[in-house]
Order: sequence, then structure tokens, then C-alpha cells
Amino acid sequence: MKVTFFEDRNFQGRSYESMGDCGDFSSYMSRCHSCRVESGCWMMYDHPNYMGNQYFFRRGEYADYMSMFGMNNCIRSCRMIPMHRGSYRMKIYERENFMGQMHEMMDDCDNITDRYRMSHCQSCHVMDGHWLMYEQPHYRGKMWYFRPGEYRNFSNMGGMRFMSMRRIMDSWY
Repeated sequence: MKVTFFEDRNFQGRSYESMGDCGDFSSYMSRCHSCRVESGCWMMYDHPNYMGNQYFFRRGEYADYMSMFGMNNCIRSCRMIPMHRGSYRMKIYERENFMGQMHEMMDDCDNITDRYRMSHCQSCHVMDGHWLMYEQPHYRGKMWYFRPGEYRNFSNMGGMRFMSMRRIMDSWY
């Protein structure tokens, strides 16, 4: 897993290479406007300490990612997404604290309203695999990365209500 960040667009200026999680780039570079993901999948954040808006990057060159993703701020921290080979399982719940309708998922879902007749998802339990959840149907809008664990309340995520979700597959690496 490796990503190289550059101060300026088109891979110019000072660079910083990361092979794992980095909570704050500010000690290495004052800004970041392009990056090259040489291997792996990564979540990038526009604030230090894995805070703020999240953006998913996979192997490739991003000469001007701010324009590409419509970002207002530079990347300030990154988290490597471990490769997962095996099954994917997640339970989604209509309300906080695992209340309301519950559905177990093992594959991608482009619209929970159409598939499960749920108006939204406000808590989940990820048993296996790594997932991206989106605020709008068809994998659009703001996204959030979920690794295995219990997520009882999405209000600490800016009150997001997720409407679609997809697995981060090893074929993306």
C-alpha cells in the first residue's frame, strides 16, 4: 500500500510518501493538490485526524483531485483500507441503537428504499468486510467508510442518513 502526495497540481512541488495511516500532513507539507495512489485503496479526509469530508481513492493518478471531486479543501489526513478477501456481512437498521427495521446485507445496494422499503439507515453493525455508505441512492453524495464494528448512531457523523452502500472489493486494488 503506497500513496504519494504533492503540494501542487500535476504532481509538482514537494512530495510526501505514505505507506499507512497519516493523521496530519501539516508537518510534511503545507498543502496538497495532487496525489498518485500506487497501490491499495484509501480514504482521504479534508481535515486532520480523519475528520471532515471523506473521499475514496483507489490505484491511479489524481493530477487535480479537488476539481475532480468538487472539493473545497485539500487532503489533510489519510487512512489505508486493508484488503479483505472473504465474505461481506452488514446489518443495517432504520433507527439509532439498532432499532426499527433490520436487514442483513451481503452485497451492494444502490437504493435501500427500493430494495428494503426503508426510508433511511441510521445505525449498522458491520460483521465482515469494508463498506462505503452514501447519503444518496446510486452511490452518490457524501460517503463514509465503515470497517468491522458497531455503529449505533450516525448523528456524530453530521446526522447523515445513508441511502446506498457498496463493498470495497479486492478487485479495486
